[in-house]
Amino acid sequence: MGDFRRLWLADAVSQFGTRMTFLAAPLVAVLYLDASTFQVALVRTFETLGWLLFGLLAGAWVDRLRCRPVLLVTDFGRAALMLSVPAAAAFGALALGQLYVVMFLVGVLTVFFEVAHQSYLPRLLPRDELVAANAKLAANASVAALAGASAGGYLVQLVTAPFVFLIDASSFVWSGLWVRAVRHREPPVERAADRHLGREIAAGVRYVVRHPVLRPIALSTATIVFGQGGGMAVSVVFLVRDIGLSAGVIGLLGTVGLVGAVLSAGIARRLVARLGQAWALAGGTLLLGLAFLAQAFTTPGWGLAWWVASGFVASFCVILTNVVSMTIRQVVCPPELLGRVNAMMELTAWAVVPVAGLLGGWLATYAGTRATLLVFGAVACLAVVWLLAPPLARRTEIVGARG
Repeated sequence: MGDFRRLWLADAVSQFGTRMTFLAAPLVAVLYLDASTFQVALVRTFETLGWLLFGLLAGAWVDRLRCRPVLLVTDFGRAALMLSVPAAAAFGALALGQLYVVMFLVGVLTVFFEVAHQSYLPRLLPRDELVAANAKLAANASVAALAGASAGGYLVQLVTAPFVFLIDASSFVWSGLWVRAVRHREPPVERAADRHLGREIAAGVRYVVRHPVLRPIALSTATIVFGQGGGMAVSVVFLVRDIGLSAGVIGLLGTVGLVGAVLSAGIARRLVARLGQAWALAGGTLLLGLAFLAQAFTTPGWGLAWWVASGFVASFCVILTNVVSMTIRQVVCPPELLGRVNAMMELTAWAVVPVAGLLGGWLATYAGTRATLLVFGAVACLAVVWLLAPPLARRTEIVGARG
């Protein structure tokens, strides 16, 4: 377990820094570069465009390589890119174009990092430890999303938004050093004599499309992420310009949901055991959609309770659904296909984010940010429909049922 602790520490700090930038990047656009609502939405679009362009390629390459070197290269590469933002700001040369380019390139490296990271865990741990390990890693992501947002909000006010990128760069260096400290060495991947990149990618796509469990999970995830992505593209503008909040208060609101993330991480395993994997996944997905819908009802003053409650429920359900879906994926998939299946599952979700961001920015321009949150929240509520259709709805336990 020593190597998993090193991997967990690497992931925890890296996720924290990434989430600070996730808030700081649009705040740079809003407060430092005076961007329009649509231009702010483009920041999110460029950050996630890598999944659409390189997701399947990343899966095929990861299945050909050892995961640890991929993690190291992508960590140190992202650190170098992040440093370019405060460097340009220090000389008064930072522009929206550079911000778009940096976020796009960081997003591309993140695609390769995430696919390798998800494929590495089953190579590091036995199968019976995957649920607990996935719960800890999912907690990293959710806690970082909330605590990182809070810290990012305060630091934007303290040192101005571009210089928050310095901290994120440091977090990637930290992550790389901990990954480098992992002692486990993967054996070299056997290379087939007749290997063909196109055929390897197609095999991963076919596996997900034909799988009776992975297919509905992928479609459900894509729907919830589409709803979330459209709302998040305009959420900072909504809170700053419609509700009148400062960057620090926006960060503070995010910390409330930290309680939900910690609670879910602590009881996810018992909750899944009690409800069964299928119903834990469906129930968590439904509540997650309703949480995103509730954001649209936020108003100044006591009406901020809607945003707080949404953050608590969403963070709880993100942990729960991620733990179930990731464990299912790692167990039902043959090891030689895991990188490509991970990439296909992530692509199905993240490829919709650039489209959602563009649509969210366009809709907010003409209908306002509150209407945009309402529309995309309603879309997120539809995600559970995929999980209620046969054959998934007839199952209670999923793990162990291959193909």
